[in-house]
Amino acid sequence: MAELVVREEVQVPVEFHAFALQEEDDMEVAVPFPEDREDTGLAFLTAYDKRLDFGSAGHTHGATLTAEVWTGEPPVNGAETWEVQGEAEIFSTTGDLSLETMSGVGEGRVELGRPNALWKVRAYCAGRAEVARLAAVDVPEGVERYLVQFWPAGS
Repeated sequence: MAELVVREEVQVPVEFHAFALQEEDDMEVAVPFPEDREDTGLAFLTAYDKRLDFGSAGHTHGATLTAEVWTGEPPVNGAETWEVQGEAEIFSTTGDLSLETMSGVGEGRVELGRPNALWKVRAYCAGRAEVARLAAVDVPEGVERYLVQFWPAGS
């Protein structure tokens, strides 16, 4: 049975409906965020080489991202009513992912704890409908919430 290794929460300054988690050593990232960002509208999760792009329902606001690292595939999270869910993979050279925004590197990071590894990712989001409504007239904080779970591929 999979065990939770670490859980951390970071605040995400969302800009232009987007943010990313990418390999912390940006010299390892072929195309750093936001370069080559697909015009996917509000696509929730898009995987690139050593980079995961997240599409937000709000243009400019503060979201909350909870990152969990597991020893194996975690159970599906049913603790909240999630509006959207996605799955992907990411390879990390350093074992750390930095939070990237349209204006540069954010203050958060995800410590995966294992360098040179391929990770499976499951992401969830709630609060999208509400943040879309509120962000049209204000800069809401903490309305849109993300849960991103990582576990070693092949486990």
